[in-house]
Amino acid sequence: MADFNTIAQQFVEFYYNTFDTSRQNLSALYREHSMLTFENAPVQGTVAISDKLLNLPFAQVKHKVDTLDAQPSSEDGGILVLVTGALLVEGSDRPMSYTQAFQLRPEAGSYYVFNDVFRLVYPAA
Repeated sequence: MADFNTIAQQFVEFYYNTFDTSRQNLSALYREHSMLTFENAPVQGTVAISDKLLNLPFAQVKHKVDTLDAQPSSEDGGILVLVTGALLVEGSDRPMSYTQAFQLRPEAGSYYVFNDVFRLVYPAA
């Protein structure tokens, strides 16, 4: 199996490409015990996470990843992934900075998202 950095890079590329083009397909990355906290709003389970992502107040978005850090997070092969970047939503010409952390867990030769925390990063006042 590939090393944790390669897995993290492949996951992040797949995740944001899917988010930007066919968000409804992200539900396959989560399980019933998975949890997403999106801007301080926690939801748990595949259906709740999918509903949250599908009902965000924009239809089109483009993510640009600036940094990606990964670490092994458990003896069973878990991976912690931290991403920073910018996103551009429809109707806006100004990108917004964000950070997102994923806890990936191994399952049947692949990985799923156990934890997902997303935050916009606002300029310091």
